[in-house]
Amino acid sequence: MMAFSSVIEPLRAANKLSGEALYEWSIIGGEKGIIRASSGIAVTPDYSAHNAPAVDYIVVCSGGDADRLQAPQPLNWIRKNLRNGAHLGSVADGAFYLGRAGLLDGYACTLHWQSQPAFAEAFPEVKLVRDIYVIDRTRFTSAGGIGAFDMMLDLIGRQHGEALCRGVAEWFVHDRIRASTDRERLQLRLRTGIRDDLVLDAVAHLEAGGEGQVLISTVADRLGVTIERLERAFRAEVGLLPAEYFKRMKLQRARDLLEHSAMSVREIGLASGYQSFSAFVRAFRTVYGKTPGQVRRVVGER
Repeated sequence: MMAFSSVIEPLRAANKLSGEALYEWSIIGGEKGIIRASSGIAVTPDYSAHNAPAVDYIVVCSGGDADRLQAPQPLNWIRKNLRNGAHLGSVADGAFYLGRAGLLDGYACTLHWQSQPAFAEAFPEVKLVRDIYVIDRTRFTSAGGIGAFDMMLDLIGRQHGEALCRGVAEWFVHDRIRASTDRERLQLRLRTGIRDDLVLDAVAHLEAGGEGQVLISTVADRLGVTIERLERAFRAEVGLLPAEYFKRMKLQRARDLLEHSAMSVREIGLASGYQSFSAFVRAFRTVYGKTPGQVRRVVGER
């Protein structure tokens, strides 16, 4: 609901502040009937996909099951609008739905950070950008929530100027949209909850190493600090040494893959840097209190 509202509310404010009907919008359901959000709030669509009108922009908004969502009916309507020149976007995990349909091939995109590892595995031909939103020609995607709001501000600014964009941001007591490097840092801060700048920089270096082994001494050298200072900063911020935090990062990625990908449990263990499957299971159970197989079974029962 936060991402859904973050798409519509900036458009409403743009109309109000400009004194013109710059934007009109409709809510399209995949099928007939009321849509109920996970919060329990009910939304009544204006149309279902089979009788929806032509539009200029489409924003796909889904729940947390977008990696498994099967809804073929809206795709016919979406493709028809694309042939007529419409722009296509998504918020939160909606990029999964578009990626499965091949509608993001050749474009850069983003989605919620929890789904990024599984998305990268499922759609290697799509350029995944770890940002809170991405606008690439006729495609626009966001990580949801605040990312959707910033994305809409950017679109309003491109279409109707900086002054209106700034006015909408101020209307909602919101900071002006950020430069790309600032947005990437914001996403990392929101995702990790880390506030210490040194620790945040170190985590960014650790993540940039991907699945490979990153030496903590190398990270310290790149940041111009001693290993001892880096360790003290990590202990104070997250209660772990850098190496242990890096291990937790890989296990979190493993959990994300278990919940949002079709990879086997053994494949996920290897992708997380564990050559021994039993070592992977032990490490995972120590952190999460469940085995990887138990987490996978819970996901399958949803």
